[in-house]
Amino acid sequence: MTPTERERMLAGEYYDPRDAELLALAHRARALVARYNASVSTDAAGRRALLEQILGEVSEEVWIEPPFFCEYGAHVSIGARTFVNVNCVFLDAAPIRIGADVLIGPGVQLLTARHPVRAADRIIADRSGAPGAAPYRTDASPITIGAGVWLGAGVIVLPGVTIGDNTTIGAGSVVTRDIPAEALAMGLPARVADR
Repeated sequence: MTPTERERMLAGEYYDPRDAELLALAHRARALVARYNASVSTDAAGRRALLEQILGEVSEEVWIEPPFFCEYGAHVSIGARTFVNVNCVFLDAAPIRIGADVLIGPGVQLLTARHPVRAADRIIADRSGAPGAAPYRTDASPITIGAGVWLGAGVIVLPGVTIGDNTTIGAGSVVTRDIPAEALAMGLPARVADR
């Protein structure tokens, strides 16, 4: 049996982000996120109900400040007491797993999708067999954020990265590779700093 584009995507293979099933999932997420972003800040129960529809798993006392954006939502799990500040973007073409007691600063981006660097590998030259398909190759790798992590404002986490428990990532850092537990990392790209 041929795998669906969603199955390919979640398996880390090249997939077509313009596939009908994936577009339907993305449109559903966008509609729910728009409602969440327009919700009244005092309506904690209403916001919680929306988060439970948007995200794959949302534990108790999770707080996400609007505006917020996620690509599909269904592939995001967030642990208890995690706080996500304004203007965060979660592109969850692969699973995004966030532990408990995590602080995510304003403007943080968790990006699981990627494209080949070389244009010759990225651009699909012959698209005659798939009208309406994406003209470029895309794959995705999971992101895992451990418990007790703090991602400072403007941090970007790239595909396939794991950040260990109780680690702090300095504001404006770009995390391109795994960071161990109990570390302080910062920079472009982020590197573990001596304390």
